Amino acid sequence: MNQIEKAELFGKLHRKGTPVILYNIWDAGTARAVTEAGAKALATGSWSVAAAHGYGDGQKLPMDVLIETARSITTVNDLPLSVDFEGGYSTEPAGAAANVAKLIDAGVVGINFEDQKVGEAGLHPIEAQAARIRSIREMAETRGIDFFINARTDLFLQEGDGSKHAGLLDAAIERGRAYAAAGASGFFVPGLIDPALIEKACAASTLPVNIMMKTGAPDPAALARLGVSRISYGPGPYRAVMEKLKEAAAAIYSAI
Repeated sequence: MNQIEKAELFGKLHRKGTPVILYNIWDAGTARAVTEAGAKALATGSWSVAAAHGYGDGQKLPMDVLIETARSITTVNDLPLSVDFEGGYSTEPAGAAANVAKLIDAGVVGINFEDQKVGEAGLHPIEAQAARIRSIREMAETRGIDFFINARTDLFLQEGDGSKHAGLLDAAIERGRAYAAAGASGFFVPGLIDPALIEKACAASTLPVNIMMKTGAPDPAALARLGVSRISYGPGPYRAVMEKLKEAAAAIYSAI
């Protein structure tokens, strides 16, 4: 498949009630392992890619390193690849679009694009975030690619008290609608795990909804019944693999 065909396939995999499962990877080796396990598409997690290179999350990983990591994956793997691009490494619409263009040049067909102010408190105003999404969409259209912009709101991640999430739902839905109008392809609500709220978000969204698995979240089958179109795992796979690596190493060193 060429890149345009991969982008079309990736979009079609987002189906309400039969979600695409993205077990997040961080390099070409983990991409191969997940592909061999039966994945239909690939997605990086920003936390995982940064940690694998010795950096913290929050755009601390140099953008050039991230782009070359993406290129190393697309060079050896034919599945569609989405990259967690955090805030696009730019607060300006033109800058974000120019940076995403570099990912497209590396063979990527989609991104996660978040509305939090990376490295600061709070979220970007709705119209400011919509303007960045609009700029990315316009750039992708000039490339002739149906690039998948998974617009993420950090409302629920920034409120650690799950009992307050119901009060944030209307604000999240408002953001989702604005992002859809600006050209987003999907709506990502990490941190939201309450089944009733997930169902309401899916019913209200015109975009396919992405839920991130975490402790307390419904299982994939339950999420499918709630109307979810995409399930991702964030830093979970990296943390699980690193824990097994440390256990294996500790067993060897303790035996000496």
